[in-house]
Amino acid sequence: MHFDFRQVQDIDSFVSIPEGVYVCRVAEVREGLARDSSVRWSMRLEVAEGEYAGRTAGWDSLTWSERGIRRVKRVLEVLGLDVGGEVEVQPSDLIGLEARIVFQTEEREDPFSGRRTLRLRVPYAGYSSSREVGASGRSSGRANSPASDHAGGSNAGPASVDEADDD
Repeated sequence: MHFDFRQVQDIDSFVSIPEGVYVCRVAEVREGLARDSSVRWSMRLEVAEGEYAGRTAGWDSLTWSERGIRRVKRVLEVLGLDVGGEVEVQPSDLIGLEARIVFQTEEREDPFSGRRTLRLRVPYAGYSSSREVGASGRSSGRANSPASDHAGGSNAGPASVDEADDD
C-alpha cells in the first residue's frame, strides 16, 4: 500500500457544526472544580433548532469564583433566571434553558503530549437571549456570523470539560 501521509493533519477535531451563532439549550450540566478549587459547572450546549438541531455545539463552563461570578450572573440572566438578588440554583435548574450563543473555532496544543485539538468555544460575552433572534436566523438554526455579533468577547469560556479553566 502506498499512501502520502503529508495530507493527513495531526489534529483531533471535536467540531460537529460550523462556527456561528445558534439558539442552543443546556442539555447537560456536570459539576466539578476549577483549578482554584472553585465550583465549576460544565454545560453541554445542544443546537435547539434548524439544520443542526440535536447536535452538541460545544461545552462551556461557569466558574463560581470571585473572578468568574460576573460571567455566571450574565449567563444565568440570559438563560432566563432571576439574578436580581439572592438566589438558590442547582445545576439541574439549567437543563432545557435556551440562549443565543456564539461559537468560534479554537485550536489548542496540549503542552505535555503535543497533540492538537480543534473545538468550538464560547467567547466571554457570547450569550444573548434566544428571544432576540430574528426571523431569518430561526429558519436555519444560525442567527448571524460571530464577527458581526460579538466581536468584543475576547476572553474565551472553555470549549470543553477537560480544557475548562477559571473564567
